[in-house]
Amino acid sequence: MPATDLAPRKRPKNRKAQISLVAAELFCERGYHLVGIDEIAAAVGISGPAVYRHFPNKYAILVHATRELVTAALDAAQEAPGDDPAAVLDAQLASLARFTVERRKVGALYQWEWRYLADEHRTEFRTALAALNGRLTEPLRRLRPELSAGGAEFLVRASLSTFGSLTTHRATAPKTRAEATLQRLGWAMLRADPPSASAIRSARAATGRTAEGTDGHPVEQPAPGLESRRELLLAAAIRLFHRLGYHAVAMEDIGGAAGINASSVYRYFPSKGDLLAAAYYRASDRLAASTAAALRGAADPDDALRRLVEAYVGFAFGESDLVLVYLAENNNLPEPDRHELRKVQRLHVEEWVRLLTQVRPGLPAADARVLVHAAINLVTDLGRALRFTQAGGADAFVARLALTALAA
Repeated sequence: MPATDLAPRKRPKNRKAQISLVAAELFCERGYHLVGIDEIAAAVGISGPAVYRHFPNKYAILVHATRELVTAALDAAQEAPGDDPAAVLDAQLASLARFTVERRKVGALYQWEWRYLADEHRTEFRTALAALNGRLTEPLRRLRPELSAGGAEFLVRASLSTFGSLTTHRATAPKTRAEATLQRLGWAMLRADPPSASAIRSARAATGRTAEGTDGHPVEQPAPGLESRRELLLAAAIRLFHRLGYHAVAMEDIGGAAGINASSVYRYFPSKGDLLAAAYYRASDRLAASTAAALRGAADPDDALRRLVEAYVGFAFGESDLVLVYLAENNNLPEPDRHELRKVQRLHVEEWVRLLTQVRPGLPAADARVLVHAAINLVTDLGRALRFTQAGGADAFVARLALTALAA
């Protein structure tokens, strides 16, 4: 046996970063709660106990992975030297586009797994993301001095949202074309008209006068006059799933929030998974009805696309908790429902793509899908930022920006 075979194997110097990256990919693919330490270890090629040499528990991996992602985003947005704000922004957008494409498999980590972070870490990462926004806001205000601080911040948030949209789907997006599309999207957002001052004021005021979820936007209260216990349970489940995340909610919590004895909950829904599936089918049915109503009587593809966007904005603003649960909890659906509902989601996206390629006949379908996902992500991201209020024309602003994304 060669002497080299007897030498102890050295642990790679980047093992901690390797574990963090693999875990982040698994968290994004399957959800934080569905991934175990042994699964992370197997994907890295080490034993479960070996992970504990680097991290005390799974939560520490989540924090480390999120911190690395946010730090890398800040590095990508470093302001390039120069007096020309347009050139500075162009360099930042190009760098962020490369970063987004390279980190596509882990970029959604903060967007959907934030609910499982402790308050101290939410505060840490929100501060870092505010700094990221600021790195683009400063040159944007030099380029467009007519913008208020709040207006510039919203346009930068919109720009970053279009970039982040690439991490929310797996549609084919060749690297070079994806980077170019993201950069166009980023510029389209930064050149857009900002929300009205009254919309910004209304959104900020809403934080202080309503009950809030863990992300700071208003929690919808049960609608008065709900007579069906099944409807009461479904409404309570949707609110709690959004606020706390599916795994943090027990059937007893749902029953208590609905004012129904815990043992009675199971008469209406055999399991928590059935409740989640019912929420998804509710969202799918209402979205399909909204889409059909919007497209009925459209004069031409341009009119149909505008109606489709406005209908989606109306749906998202009118049923924000339901929409956000629909976007966040796919991995927790029972297997048969997950496949069926993902097919429904894909068909909805393809309706947007079909109309967009009719409006822009020279646009490749792959590029159209990137633009469609960007527009859809904008609606929910900016809706949250605006507290899903219609005051000051906030919904109309979001619809205009989504149409701007589709035209990028």
